[in-house]
Amino acid sequence: MSTQDTFISHLIELRDRLLRAIVAVLVLFVILFFWPGSGAIYDFLAQPLMRALPEGSKMIATGVITPFMVPMKVTALVGFLIALPYVLYQAWAFIAPGLYEHEKKLALPMIVAGSALFLIGVAFCYYFVFGTVFRFINDFAPKSITPAPDIEAYFSFVITMFLAFGVTFEIPIVLIILVRAGVVTVEKLRDARPYFIVGAFVVAAIVTPPDVLSQLMLAVPMCLLYEAGLFFARFVKKREGASDYKPLNENEMERELDRADR
Repeated sequence: MSTQDTFISHLIELRDRLLRAIVAVLVLFVILFFWPGSGAIYDFLAQPLMRALPEGSKMIATGVITPFMVPMKVTALVGFLIALPYVLYQAWAFIAPGLYEHEKKLALPMIVAGSALFLIGVAFCYYFVFGTVFRFINDFAPKSITPAPDIEAYFSFVITMFLAFGVTFEIPIVLIILVRAGVVTVEKLRDARPYFIVGAFVVAAIVTPPDVLSQLMLAVPMCLLYEAGLFFARFVKKREGASDYKPLNENEMERELDRADR
């Protein structure tokens, strides 16, 4: 098979994998749209905020089609999160033929663990962070103000926070992969700990609301997950020949040539 034919076959397989992933998300979206319904899903997503607001408060929709579109977007988001393991499996199935057998054995557990950690991060954000942050903000709000959050603004906030915490919980997986690939050693990661801590607080200050509590609730898990990644990376062997090549000097080259001649 020529190089061009091989390239085309890879493109076809990539297209098929993408279509399968998209179809899986669409099927789940349709199921969730009819049961329990987009409205019920959005109500569930809004519960942490509604519990923190004064009794009788409601959210508002400023756009004409916002009451329809935002719950649809939320339903699509939930469908994607449920389908995430299958989506990542399709990505693994595409790259698996190019991996060695021992790399395949490592890749699949990494995908499973990555999916689980991302979903755990989203759940941690929803069940713990949202309630705490919303109560904190509501307690500091002037009593003369009647809160009426916009549903589209709330959805954008939720997406940002879910993504931030989901990616944050991937830190152990990233460290293990870097050590396995030989990009960095555990010792260097330990030496970089102070810089990571500073970076964690900087990232938390950028992606979270401008209050100390929410920033701490992102930065502290990042630091703890970094330590977890360091712990588990100690048990991962560096891939043979990865990032440890050193060029031979002239004398070493001559000895190698003489050895080969013999």
